[in-house]
Amino acid sequence: MITTPIQTTGYNERQIRLLEYLDNQVKTGKNFFKSKFIARDTGMSSKEVGTNMGLLAESCTKFSIQKYSYSNSTTWLITASQV
Repeated sequence: MITTPIQTTGYNERQIRLLEYLDNQVKTGKNFFKSKFIARDTGMSSKEVGTNMGLLAESCTKFSIQKYSYSNSTTWLITASQV
């Protein structure tokens, strides 16, 4: 799989951390992620994850980020964009 580098211009430190996390996880075929587990793995709070994932959903071109469901924590559907 050919990966494109993450464009970090215009993103804050937490958003960059989330993009790097997603870049590593999507490579292994994972597509659904719960905010509480992302928070645990990245050292952020679930609220920080939710806020920043919402912003990335609007601006990130490397991934398609969609709020998928809520059950005990927000679940995100992440797919790599076809570039």
